[in-house]
Amino acid sequence: MGLFDALSISASGLSAERLRMDVTAENLANAQSTQGAGGQPYRRKEVVLQATGGAGGFQAALAGAMGPAGGGSGAVPGGVQVAGIVEDAEPGRRIYDPGHPDADAQGYVTMPNVDSVTEMVDLISESRAYEANVTAMQTAKQMFTKTLDLLR
Repeated sequence: MGLFDALSISASGLSAERLRMDVTAENLANAQSTQGAGGQPYRRKEVVLQATGGAGGFQAALAGAMGPAGGGSGAVPGGVQVAGIVEDAEPGRRIYDPGHPDADAQGYVTMPNVDSVTEMVDLISESRAYEANVTAMQTAKQMFTKTLDLLR
């Protein structure tokens, strides 16, 4: 594993978690939007992440970190990247509100498929993952500093 690989991996995690937080904030902001693009209610969005670099999961990453002497190929996992942002296909809930401007002929309004509690839990999880990546970057920086101090 190279000197800056740990920083690169953590940086990709920071970028991914930031995008996840942005999308979650968008979902929360539109939780009551009954008319979006195309006249349909807002649809919940989710970020899809995928691993970059060393494919094969933990075992491949461990073998790569051990290098050729340990039977590994020397390949370094590259963190994560955003594969895309998808809309949730779950239908929105219908509430009876005949006075609402977006009500249909029967008086029902189709609301977005956004659950505020779920979004808040996701936001807390994304925030914790972001903090973990910041901590990993700070730890790597401290290790590099100590290594340079030892070489003096």
